[in-house]
Amino acid sequence: MKEKVFKKNEVIFREGDVADCFYQITDGTAGVYLHYGEEDQQRLTLLKPGQYFGEMAIIEAWPRSATVVAEGELHTIELVYEDLISYFEQQPDKILALMNQLGERLRELTAEYNEVNAFLKERENPGPVNEGFLARRRKYKEYCRIAQKFTEYTAEEKLMQESAKQGAKAVLPVRSYRKGDIIFRENDKGAYMYQIQTGSVGIYRAYGTEKSAKLTTLYTNQFFGEMGLVAHELRSATAVVEEDGTELECIRAEDLQTLFKENPMKVDMILSHLANRLRRLTVDFAKACEKAAED
Repeated sequence: MKEKVFKKNEVIFREGDVADCFYQITDGTAGVYLHYGEEDQQRLTLLKPGQYFGEMAIIEAWPRSATVVAEGELHTIELVYEDLISYFEQQPDKILALMNQLGERLRELTAEYNEVNAFLKERENPGPVNEGFLARRRKYKEYCRIAQKFTEYTAEEKLMQESAKQGAKAVLPVRSYRKGDIIFRENDKGAYMYQIQTGSVGIYRAYGTEKSAKLTTLYTNQFFGEMGLVAHELRSATAVVEEDGTELECIRAEDLQTLFKENPMKVDMILSHLANRLRRLTVDFAKACEKAAED
């Protein structure tokens, strides 16, 4: 862990680079670009003090998905993966800060994903074609072009993702539930996230109504409910236990510092889960944009 200063227009790392570190900005701003230096260069976002960048490549061992450039003199803290333990020990509040940043990205991308799906439904029942409709289609064509850069996975990258750490020893309260127990309901205010120790949990929309639809089943070592914890969102679905004897580890935001001290691997698993979810949502968003961009 060390301080590092970059000059204006200096490239911190380039799209496709192999990752060995990530950064937190302490002063200045940085631009995140696709096709940097090319005719179709595009800035995706502007990073400000307190924000992290490059962490996805470290958490999941992926190549860099974009180029980051100093917009002016930029002061940062550079961290390698091995620095995480000492960094979080010295500043345990940064655990939740990093999780919140990943959660905020998930929240924003989910809103955009919902928007493009609403557009697809509108296109299925076409009315008069207006300029607003055409403008949105042009936007999705551009999103589609951009998103392709984030979804070109190699077989080796998939293997890295599948080899994520598992089986960390539980250090927080673990509770056993019976089949049919409801862990939380859709639109509840979230306070916990959960890791399944044994058994399985079903995730439903409109549970208990005629429109009830099962979204997925989660199994041992999987997490759920994290958006209620890190982004303070209302629950987007209902979680229902599917096997007698299902055991869940219940994790609150205030438990994270203690959890890190007793089991840093668990925090690493949570960060990896958030990063993986963001990756998968990006893929789904890209596919939806591709469909929306069709003439």
